[in-house]
Amino acid sequence: MISDVLDVAIVGGSGYAGGELARLVHGHPRLKLEAITSESLVGTFVHHRHPNLRSAPRMKFIGIRDLHRYDVLFVALPHGRSIHYADLLSGASRYTVDLGADHRVASEEIRGEYYPDLKGVEPYTYGLPELRRSELGKSRRAAGPGCTAAATILGLWPLARAGMIGGGPVVVEAKVGSSAAGASSNPSTHHPERSGVMRSFAPVGHRHVAEVREQLGLESGVIHFSATAVEAVRGILVTAHCFPRSPIGERDLWRAFREVYDDEPFVRIVRERRGLYRYPEPRILAGTNFCEVGFEVDPKTGRVVVMSALDNLVKGAAGSALQSLNVMAGFPEEMGLQFSGLHP
Repeated sequence: MISDVLDVAIVGGSGYAGGELARLVHGHPRLKLEAITSESLVGTFVHHRHPNLRSAPRMKFIGIRDLHRYDVLFVALPHGRSIHYADLLSGASRYTVDLGADHRVASEEIRGEYYPDLKGVEPYTYGLPELRRSELGKSRRAAGPGCTAAATILGLWPLARAGMIGGGPVVVEAKVGSSAAGASSNPSTHHPERSGVMRSFAPVGHRHVAEVREQLGLESGVIHFSATAVEAVRGILVTAHCFPRSPIGERDLWRAFREVYDDEPFVRIVRERRGLYRYPEPRILAGTNFCEVGFEVDPKTGRVVVMSALDNLVKGAAGSALQSLNVMAGFPEEMGLQFSGLHP
């Protein structure tokens, strides 16, 4: 058990995930933010980039080569940049949590299929405590999940654990808010092009399938994944269609989901009989570290529909990173992550 306050550095703090990390660290009673880097904003006050942090201690962005040694290093760099700075970051902290994809996939075969540029990279413990709590408790390095991967895995984990998928196809559609595209703009994220749009941007070949396959233990060809951009800033809603080989009833599903999630602090089973929010809804999860999961059974076909929702910047990124650190450092898992959301 760690009893002192840990000093923290955030590498790549100018993006949305970096900003969320700074917000969460600022509100954590056992962490102190000491440094935050951005190569393009060196010398700029952090709150100029993240105006919601005006009440936090006034800090300026520094360069990555100005880092010293810290208790905790959160790395929020674009794809491939963590391994670019591997020599510089190695040994720079007691605990490291990398939010990027560089260290997520342990299998060389799966990684080579989806990330051919990451061959030979050292895998870290997968940073989704709901599946890897025991391993995280013994680890000092974690790789945060991809946002759509986190939503998909948490939705399907009860079925995979109970053997209900059974090798049949699983068709997944992820509807994703604009912040998942990152803080850097491009023609597709320009407001006149994005507003009012429902755009399929990854009908096939999404790289997060690598994590889904590995974490759920699914063979190649089982998961059929598509992603669609919708008009929302935060949030992901995953709808997964499963076609089990033998009938599965509602009681079977309730049992499977409750066995996995009844004691989980950040996963809520949502399946109401009435009201506006009968199923998982990303909007009421904005800013929270919760994932909501729900399900239905098609009585005519036996198809099982699983729904899961989360905030892509929190439970899909910074929140899972902090939750993983809490587990690794021996802090209460919910510490610094208690915000319950807003409505309306």
